[in-house]
Amino acid sequence: MQQQVEQAIWLAHTEQDTVALAQKLAAWVKPGDLMALDGDLGAGKTRFSQAFAGAIGVKGIVNSPTFTIIKEYEGEGLPFYHMDVYRLSSEEADELGLDDYFYGDGVTIVEWASLIKELLPTERLELNIEHLGGDLRRIGITGIGERYAAWCKALNEIGAE
Repeated sequence: MQQQVEQAIWLAHTEQDTVALAQKLAAWVKPGDLMALDGDLGAGKTRFSQAFAGAIGVKGIVNSPTFTIIKEYEGEGLPFYHMDVYRLSSEEADELGLDDYFYGDGVTIVEWASLIKELLPTERLELNIEHLGGDLRRIGITGIGERYAAWCKALNEIGAE
């Protein structure tokens, strides 16, 4: 059976626009949800992750897990798993047992997710952040699976672009 796929575009003219997207998505998450982030260095992946973490009630500083690979935080009601797989091969990532996080009790954001695409759940939300100069970002959002496709439809309805 063909998996449902929807797309949306979110133009962030300011950092607050990126925060607004993270807040909208945070309102919809439940345990086991996964967001796969990609984009060039400095595009805003970590800033999106910080805004998302704040929106689900994570207290304290959320920074890039570049060297630790995975950071776990407690949000209000569910854990937040923040991963950066930039420095991992697919084999190394597979050995880490990421499935325990992907299908666990929390919500997961994976930065540089395309590097381990074959290890990700088949249903997920993919965000590709493109830096267009200054504060302007174009965030391409792809919902794979019924639940995430519905998120993209909702974003399109409220005027994601």
